[in-house]
Amino acid sequence: MSELGIGSTILVKDVMSSPVITVYEDETVKKVASLMEKHNIGCVIVNSKSEKPIGIITERDLVVRVMAKDLRPSEVTAKEIMSTPLKKVDPEETVSEAARIMSRENVRRLVVIYKGQLVGIVSSKDILAVTPELIDIIREKAKIESSEELTENPPLAGYCDCL
Repeated sequence: MSELGIGSTILVKDVMSSPVITVYEDETVKKVASLMEKHNIGCVIVNSKSEKPIGIITERDLVVRVMAKDLRPSEVTAKEIMSTPLKKVDPEETVSEAARIMSRENVRRLVVIYKGQLVGIVSSKDILAVTPELIDIIREKAKIESSEELTENPPLAGYCDCL
């Protein structure tokens, strides 16, 4: 999209979710699931005791690492099932670049870090939500470019009365 001149149009900070729901690494998976239900979210970020984000727990993590193994959520800690390392993006990065990172890293969510602090999370769903706007921008840009081209190089028109 950046090659079309619209890459800087929408930034990660414009589409990210904030604030982010977090848990400490020693919290139980039961609490994680309760927070996800309470806030109607698909993931939580796991923080160390020093408040640094160290992992993520998604709904898929709960299914694959707890339920499929028949573990008791009240006896498993967040640290035991979290996915690491976190994949990060800067809030000033373009949505296009965030999508590229997600594709390259094979993840659906990126944590947004600004000056070493967790400020948000951006998901593939957030990016898909702005896709129609990007398509509209591409169409408008194409119309402008084609009208400029016609102005600079008007088609030669006329008729011949050679008969």
